[in-house]
This record gives sequence, C-alpha cells and structure tokens, in this order.
Amino acid sequence: MKNQLLTTQQASEYLGVSKAFLERDRWAGAKIPFVRVGHRAVRYRIADLEAFLDSRIRMSTYNQDV
Repeated sequence: MKNQLLTTQQASEYLGVSKAFLERDRWAGAKIPFVRVGHRAVRYRIADLEAFLDSRIRMSTYNQDV
C-alpha cells in the first residue's frame, strides 16, 4: 500500500535517518515531500519516500554538481 501515511518517526525509521533530520528538511525547504494533515500533523507517503531514495542513487562518489 504505497499511499499509506507514515508519521515522522515511522518515516525516519523507513529511511534510516533521525527524526530531527526530517524536521530540519521540512524547515529548510523539504527535499522529501510530506503531507500536512490538519493544522499540525505531518505525514509521509511511502511512494514519496521511495521516489526520494531513487533520486539519491549514485554510481560514483565524484561530486557531479561541480
């Protein structure tokens, strides 16, 4: 079920990062898409987390942004 919504804690466990990492990402401009449910609740879709991971795949450690 790829449209299942995960809490920040669940998403951090899924990605293998800290909860603080995801909170900083949202504050800094959100490279990882999230869904705001209601006034304060934040959720992440599994499909978005997988797409983010796919976008991070690299074949070399050479910095290709230079």
